[in-house]
Amino acid sequence: MKILLVYPGYPETFWSFKYALRFIDKSATNPPLGLLTVAAMLPPEWEQRLVDLNVKKLADSDLRWADYVLISAMAVQKPSAVKVIERCHALGVKTIAGGPLFTSDPEEFPLVDHLVLNEAELTMPEFLRDLANGAPRRIYTSEQWADLTQTPVPRWDLVDLRRYASTCLQYSRGCPFNCDFCDITALYGRVQRTKTAAQVLAELESLYHKGWRGNVFMVDDNFIGNTQKLKTELLPALTEWMERHRFPFTFYTQLSINLADDEELMRRMVAAGFDTVFIGIETPHEESLAECHKNQNKRRDLVAAVKKIQHFGLQVLGGFIIGFDHDPPTIFEKQIEFIQKSGIVTAMVGLLNAMRGTLLYQRLQQEERLLERDGGNNTDGSLNFIPKMPRELLVNGYRKVVDTIYAPEYYYRRVKEFLKEYRPFPRKALRLSWRDLYALTRAFVSIGIFGEERLYFWKLLGWTMLKRPQSFPLAVTCSIYGFHFRKVFAELKPS
Repeated sequence: MKILLVYPGYPETFWSFKYALRFIDKSATNPPLGLLTVAAMLPPEWEQRLVDLNVKKLADSDLRWADYVLISAMAVQKPSAVKVIERCHALGVKTIAGGPLFTSDPEEFPLVDHLVLNEAELTMPEFLRDLANGAPRRIYTSEQWADLTQTPVPRWDLVDLRRYASTCLQYSRGCPFNCDFCDITALYGRVQRTKTAAQVLAELESLYHKGWRGNVFMVDDNFIGNTQKLKTELLPALTEWMERHRFPFTFYTQLSINLADDEELMRRMVAAGFDTVFIGIETPHEESLAECHKNQNKRRDLVAAVKKIQHFGLQVLGGFIIGFDHDPPTIFEKQIEFIQKSGIVTAMVGLLNAMRGTLLYQRLQQEERLLERDGGNNTDGSLNFIPKMPRELLVNGYRKVVDTIYAPEYYYRRVKEFLKEYRPFPRKALRLSWRDLYALTRAFVSIGIFGEERLYFWKLLGWTMLKRPQSFPLAVTCSIYGFHFRKVFAELKPS
């Protein structure tokens, strides 16, 4: 059997890092972890190839080579996935599809030959048995949750890791919280399931022997869903492995704001090699937090919590949402003020969108407020529901927020605020690679000479060299990210 694994392309969004990747000569942020994991579940005698459309183009000859094309995607990749499916159908190549996009909305893909939905550890073996017997069904689903201790090491041999800025690893699935706009609990449940520490180390060994050095994204939706297991099992084993291998990786992950309540956990994470965390802040408005069931963020000083996490050596990337029913007309200024005070450099501000499978989607459907539009991209200035606030006021207010926080004056002031608070873990400095020097040179030219922000750029670098010399590489990185964010928001602003 010949299997072509295809990963659809991402649109040019906040998280694509399109313009930042050019500074380090990379094609995409992360390889397709889900597809590579599923590849390891297929019979070893099958011939497999992978085409990541974020890295290379898909040729008709690739499709004609395959007996089956296997596709996995998230909601934001839907337009690209549809095009791939249509091409396969036109050429008479059979398709197998799975992953969050197809699990949340299977009826939207009538041209797919086989839908292997939910978690592949449960549904893929059943499909493979039926395929071997010559009678595969069209749809495979499961209402159970997979045992992650049975998940195999991804097939890293199928990708060229040199094309990516980071690589990735999954430790757990599920989240104990139930925010109404989030589809994670619908997809993976509220009880966190984890791999063993031995499994995680085996995946790290696989990456290490593949030659990878640098960033590793722990893709968990809430890495700290089970703090006891982290403290007693994973983090001690991870720290020992990292020390033994002389810290070849740095880790970043996604988690909830209650990390700030656990100083021991923060110390252990930083000692193990974590230096960045993404946290869903959403909004500083208490009534809006209550509306979306973001209870872990309520009744706390969110600015103080962010600064505490930064102080322990973890950069905080923040997610923010505008468009809740309880948002007052002052929400735009409140969001700007919060983002500036907190020193969250990478602030992903999006308009609220209702994704299929969420509590929010169900509520808006009952209230007959949904519009006929997918809710996969929340940074393009569009809405897929009728908001309580007048739409023009909401969209214009959103534009004002992103235009303000990524204007050079505001952005560089925020970077400085962050660097004042940030206390990186003391480790032996990594040697500069040619790619680091290439990025530095491009930053000096693109930002320092031709950029509209060049005055702020040189002021930041001068201040950093005098006050925080150990953070000089981070200051340059933040400047490159700011360059990307300004470009992408300028392109995505609706007419």
